[in-house]
Amino acid sequence: MIDLHLHTTASDGRLTPTELVAHAAAAGVRILAVTDHDTTDGFDEAAAEAARQALLLVPGIEITAVDRGQDVHMLAYFFDRTDAGLAQFLIAQRATRVTRIVEMAKRLGARGMPVDVQPFVDEARRHTSKSIGRPRLAQAMIDAGYVATTREAFDRWLGRGCPAFVERPGASPEEVIGIVHRAGGVISLAHPGRTGIDDRIAALRDAGLDAIEVYHSDHDAGMVTVYLTMARQLDLMITGGSDFHGDPARGIAPGASVLPEREWTRLVGTRRRDG
Repeated sequence: MIDLHLHTTASDGRLTPTELVAHAAAAGVRILAVTDHDTTDGFDEAAAEAARQALLLVPGIEITAVDRGQDVHMLAYFFDRTDAGLAQFLIAQRATRVTRIVEMAKRLGARGMPVDVQPFVDEARRHTSKSIGRPRLAQAMIDAGYVATTREAFDRWLGRGCPAFVERPGASPEEVIGIVHRAGGVISLAHPGRTGIDDRIAALRDAGLDAIEVYHSDHDAGMVTVYLTMARQLDLMITGGSDFHGDPARGIAPGASVLPEREWTRLVGTRRRDG
């Protein structure tokens, strides 16, 4: 099985990179990508376990762009992790994440729900390669007894239009495409069925978008058909993965959604080699 969308404790996953790779191997995954949000901090640890498990680990990351005030997640693969431009961009991305979490915590406090975000904010500031986001804030709300689940935290407080939501400043999808290409990578639009910017995909293809994530745990058979057809029409490559975070409440396992072998072969065969 090929799963190119997995998360670890380097961002908002529940398993360490070592635990994630071992879990994926046990599930039958043989090719995988760790795609933490705005960081590759877990790659080296994951690579060591992948070698032990005889798995192929692909360099990956999930980068958050912003389009018309909306988060747009973009998956990058095969890039040079030492590229200076990419590294500086990701440092800025992670700093923005910290500022946003602090502001959202203040908004919760003003509504009678103080949460202690200082421990993980301090950790992110000490270890600037780590990435934090709203799921960590949601967990703090659960720990404080304000909500029962992450979904409740997002639906009532942290999601777009909710009382504690803070809009994210950030690079456009077009800018992210350029940054990833200059680092020698290929880039895919993550879970388009969730993101809901179908009207922009053709323009992003013209700007250099390489692929769309057709196979995803949130995509039912109808969505897979829609985005598979779109990819063919726009001559885009296809990616796929489970988007596993290790959250038992979601009930998603590594390999729950996978990339077909033929699409993997096409993706590898057309990867950028001149970055």
